[in-house]
Amino acid sequence: MSRIPLVSSAEATGDAQVLLSQIHGAFGATPNMFRAVANSPAALRSLWGSFGALGGGVIPAQLGEKIAVAIADRNACHYCLAAHTALGRKAGASSAEMTAAQHGESADPQTAAALRFALAVVEQRGQIEAAEVQALRDAGFDDRQIVELLAHVALNLFTNYVNVAFDVPVDFPGVKLRVAA
Repeated sequence: MSRIPLVSSAEATGDAQVLLSQIHGAFGATPNMFRAVANSPAALRSLWGSFGALGGGVIPAQLGEKIAVAIADRNACHYCLAAHTALGRKAGASSAEMTAAQHGESADPQTAAALRFALAVVEQRGQIEAAEVQALRDAGFDDRQIVELLAHVALNLFTNYVNVAFDVPVDFPGVKLRVAA
């Protein structure tokens, strides 16, 4: 059971109600994570705005979802692992590609470089070396893409922490964590 109430559209008021309606329209349901965050309309506005902004960015959806599952696995976030595995499949990734990404791996060199970078940022709490940024450039990423990759990492850290700290019930098909929780 969630450690914080899951706000329904019927209970929400003002901005939270409007945003939950938009989220429901985008997903065809209102995922529990958004319902938890709806306790703070400002946090919900920030979260939904970040999803929208990055969804319209230069990093393809499939790569964003692969980054998300790698980070979710490292942070033992069952919710994000399940949600982003499903979203990655919807974006065209195979089950094998999503499983590899969960392990921080990819047969595609550019995707592999992005996953290494994302996990380095998480594991080293942002204290990365210049060589790790250069490795992204060497893989073909420009500075705009590199900054956006970091934005994906930051967004996923927030969602992982929301779901883990508040024990938000998973409402996507479950995926087994690779790491011990």
